[in-house]
Amino acid sequence: MSENSKIEWTDHTFNPWEGCQKVGPGCDHCYAETRNARFGGGVAVNWGPGAPRRRTSAANWRKPLQWNRDGTFYAIHGRRQRVFCASLADVFDNEVDLLWRRDLFQLIAATPNLDWLLLTKRIGNVPTMLRHIGIEQLPENVWLGATVVNQAEADRDIPKLLAVPARVRFLSMEPLLGPVDLERPAPGPDIDQGAGEQICQPWMIQSGIDWVIVGGESGPGARPMSIQWARELRDQCAAASVPFLFKQWGEWGPAWPRPSGEPGRFAFGDYDFDRTRHHEVDSYPRQFAMFGARSVLERVGKKAAGRQLDGRTHDEFPGSVR
Repeated sequence: MSENSKIEWTDHTFNPWEGCQKVGPGCDHCYAETRNARFGGGVAVNWGPGAPRRRTSAANWRKPLQWNRDGTFYAIHGRRQRVFCASLADVFDNEVDLLWRRDLFQLIAATPNLDWLLLTKRIGNVPTMLRHIGIEQLPENVWLGATVVNQAEADRDIPKLLAVPARVRFLSMEPLLGPVDLERPAPGPDIDQGAGEQICQPWMIQSGIDWVIVGGESGPGARPMSIQWARELRDQCAAASVPFLFKQWGEWGPAWPRPSGEPGRFAFGDYDFDRTRHHEVDSYPRQFAMFGARSVLERVGKKAAGRQLDGRTHDEFPGSVR
């Protein structure tokens, strides 16, 4: 349940418990549910509303204490170790015993040499669930993240994330299922009385997103991610001096036309996205059409698709840009 992680943006994963339930389109092909079913004899026994969540062993809970005692990591890397908490669950899941959550935050407090990355699909639950366990403010060694996979989730959840004080606030946009404009005005009634127009407050540039992770979907049934969606988010982050990490293409990667002129088994149309007009040239995610080479994706597998966006790897972290 805990390990030296292969996830590009963390050093360790730690699961205090296992189990969750689907709450949005990003959950459709949940790898953790599939894993739970594999170890549950074909049935995801810890998944869904009312299903019991399984707390991990005491030995597993001692692992972060061991990582916290490692005095060499900081000397070598100049930073604290990052721990992604609950890759097989959600810290702010409604079905989790609040005493388990209390125990987790006691562990976080006991490990000040670690940075804990708490990524949730339930960002709206955070303030209430913290109050239920007697916490008024997140510890300094917590990075709080929200999963956002499309514009609707961005509109709904980014304001909730920004309402929670945290040393680092980040977005995990994986699997990215549509174009997202992070610079559009935050929803609100504020009106410039003189001009009679809404006052624009871009989320990233002025409102406190510290880091953006973007990635495509992997595994059976993986949906393709448009090249242009990833490019737009990269460029928005660059303009705002916000660190950008491109985690993976997933199963689908950029392909080039065959010598015959045929672009491959499948091609996926880009989204024309220029702030002033949105013109969708293809119906996402299951209808495909052939466009220019820059728009073409082919299902090649996660390893072959790789992590490069326009010929380079993006591995930026909070503190590495601003």
